[in-house]
Amino acid sequence: LSYVKVSGGLFLDMMIHDFDMVRYLVGAEVEELYAMGAVLIDPAIGEAGDIDTAVVSLKFANGAMGFIENSRQARYGYDQRAEVFGSKGAIESSNKTAHNTRWSTANGVMEPNPLYFFLERYLDSYTAEMRAFIDAIQQDVPTAVTGRDGRIPVVMGLAAGLSLRERRPVRLTEIAAT
Repeated sequence: LSYVKVSGGLFLDMMIHDFDMVRYLVGAEVEELYAMGAVLIDPAIGEAGDIDTAVVSLKFANGAMGFIENSRQARYGYDQRAEVFGSKGAIESSNKTAHNTRWSTANGVMEPNPLYFFLERYLDSYTAEMRAFIDAIQQDVPTAVTGRDGRIPVVMGLAAGLSLRERRPVRLTEIAAT
């Protein structure tokens, strides 16, 4: 719990990665968001000054809408899924598990729980990001990710915090020029 007190809160600690990903998935910038949150799982997190569960609705510049759900605790593993619905279809990214098998019987369907720790899930991604960064430096070319790409999710996290506190939609321009 000492970590929660200095983490910046759920929006800047955890959901910031979802803010980053949703910009990539939609291919547009968020103009406005509305956040709701509560302490639904662990009262100690509330005592530390944070929430443990939140939802944020997003309005994008291109007219798209998004919705992010986040919780500090999923007892069955690190649950992170994404779905995108568009005019030509839909795509879903499911949880990474220890193996890709599903057991179906008359009694039900069983599959492994999601991997529990984020390093188990994303080590390959972190390695690829580092290689791309090193390659950009060695080849003296721009990186795929800009400083702005790092800044906008922070602005979104701050906007979500303001939205939660004031119980209203917040335009990102209220926080900073984007």
